[in-house]
Amino acid sequence: MSKIRIALIEDHDLTRVGIRTALLQKEEIEVVGEAANAAEGLKMLKMLQPDIAIVDIGLPDKDGIELTRELKSTSNGEDLRTKVLILTLRDNKEAVLAAFAAGADSYCMKDIKFDNLLEAVRVTYNGNAWIDPAIARIVLQQAQQNPAKQDKVSLDTKNTFITSEPGENPEHIDAYTLTERELEVLQLIVEGCSNAVIAERLYITVGTVKTHVRNILNKLCADDRTQAAVRALRSGLVG
Repeated sequence: MSKIRIALIEDHDLTRVGIRTALLQKEEIEVVGEAANAAEGLKMLKMLQPDIAIVDIGLPDKDGIELTRELKSTSNGEDLRTKVLILTLRDNKEAVLAAFAAGADSYCMKDIKFDNLLEAVRVTYNGNAWIDPAIARIVLQQAQQNPAKQDKVSLDTKNTFITSEPGENPEHIDAYTLTERELEVLQLIVEGCSNAVIAERLYITVGTVKTHVRNILNKLCADDRTQAAVRALRSGLVG
C-alpha cells in the first residue's frame, strides 16, 4: 500500500513539529519535506511533488493563498499531483473564498482535532475537498443573510475550481439552483446534523430530508455532504 506523501509549510517551529509528530503516528502517512516560508516551500513542492501540501496561510514572506495560486499556475493545464490543504486561524469569509479561488483543495482551522485532520488528509488525498464545518457554517449563514430574498438562489460556477480524477475530463456546469429549503438543509448538514435532527428542526419527515439531500448532491455534482458545502462555497453562493 502506497503512503500518502505530505509536505509541511509552516513558519512556527512548534506547530510544524507538532503536526509532523501527529501525522507520523499513522503508518499510511509519510512526511517528505518541511519549509518555514513560501519561497522555500514552493521550491520544495516543485521538486518533491508530494501528494498533499499542508500550507499555513500566514507565512512571513508570502501568504499561503498566494503560494497556492503560484503552485497551481505552474501546472499549465496539466494534471497537478500536489493537492493543497490550507491551515489557518482565519475563519472569515474573505479568507476562505480567496483560498478556494486560488485553487486550494481543502481548508482547516489550526485548532482542528487530530482525528479530523487525518480525515481531511484522507479526503483530500482521494480527490475530494474538505472544509472545516465551522467555516462552512459561517459562509452559509452569510448567504442566508443576503437581503435579496428570492425563491431560488442562483449559483454561478464560471469561476469554480472543480477537481477531477486523473484521466477524467473536468465536468463543466454552467449554472444550477438551490431552493431556499435546500439551502436550509445544506446549512444544517454542515453543522453536523443527522437526517433525523434536520427533520425535527425543519418540521418535515426524514424521507423528505433524504430527498432534499439527494437533490442537493445532484445539483452540486457532489459525492458527499462535505463536498456539497465546498461546491456551494466555490460557486459564488455568497456573492
